[in-house]
Amino acid sequence: MSYISSLKLSNFRCYDSARLDDLSSGLIVLSGANGAGKTNVLEAASLLSPGRGLRTARTTDIQKNDEGVNNWAVAASVQGAGGETRIGTGIEGQSDKRLVRINGVNAKGQNALADYLACIWLTPQMDRLFMESSRERRRFLDRMVFAFDPGHSGRVSRYENAMGQRSRLLKEGRADPSWLDGLEAQMAETGVSIAAARLDFTARLQRACEKEDHVHFPLARIRAGGTIEELLTSAPALEVEDMFKYQLKQTRPTDAVTGGAATGPHKGDLIVHMAEKQMPADQCSTGEQKALLIGIVLAHARLIGAERGAPPILLLDEVAAHLDEGRRGALYEILEELGGQVWLTGTEESLFRAIQGKAQFFKVAEASIIPLT
Repeated sequence: MSYISSLKLSNFRCYDSARLDDLSSGLIVLSGANGAGKTNVLEAASLLSPGRGLRTARTTDIQKNDEGVNNWAVAASVQGAGGETRIGTGIEGQSDKRLVRINGVNAKGQNALADYLACIWLTPQMDRLFMESSRERRRFLDRMVFAFDPGHSGRVSRYENAMGQRSRLLKEGRADPSWLDGLEAQMAETGVSIAAARLDFTARLQRACEKEDHVHFPLARIRAGGTIEELLTSAPALEVEDMFKYQLKQTRPTDAVTGGAATGPHKGDLIVHMAEKQMPADQCSTGEQKALLIGIVLAHARLIGAERGAPPILLLDEVAAHLDEGRRGALYEILEELGGQVWLTGTEESLFRAIQGKAQFFKVAEASIIPLT
């Protein structure tokens, strides 16, 4: 099992400098008023895994906005099966490119972080996931796939780059047809791979959901939606690639005007129903939607633990605030049973009374972090 044993922030959001040492491998609670900097700590931890973190922020947005300060950085000691690893990330010089260092040596890219940590999170901004556009659910699904299969990010990037190049050529109206054919072949190959990865993952996640506590967190019925995803359920991948290429060629005139592409995995969605009521998630109550989302995140954590032999780090921002006492207690029991490192934030320390003596507590106030004994 990998976990963060120490965490240091420099010029990060509201923090000039802050550190947390001697962290446990279990439950960690950060309590404090709104705006004190609790979520910033979780964001720093999330940047120790590949991607743009739980806020999907640009690197320049993370910098503490004081003139003359050094560039932001996050450093951590990670304990794993192979012992301790020192991980660092941040920006250097005038560049806005994010760098990653492993044991003091520059890594080739963020994907190197996947060898040491897997992080998944739940934030208040995600509470409206089922009410938001399909784009937000698609991003949520792809992040889950990425935590499970690090190669998924590269497939999505290659697809989006090819689609962007095709859009520019179509807009200019002077593209060599053979050039467009090549880009569309790349879009078809990577697009079908993306859709297939989503289908495989959601099938695995569904099985994991069925093993969760359905008394407090209702069973979700989930599937990957979208034209390419649906075609793959009834036709071989190579046949779907050919159909996708044909579709792309046919829609060139329309795509030249609208941009993007009329169909493809960039139009996909995560379809969720509440099994007990056979009701789409967006028609459920706010409390039911929250419980469904928590259940999916817990199932995702369990799935990663089963596949990798160790649970991921869970970052749960204000997750307990709107749960009744029964659901809150059930959540804490499940988190303990999962056995990994879990970071929880809340405005009131009393929200975590049930895990007093079982968790490590910190008070966050005015951009300082104070251990509580």
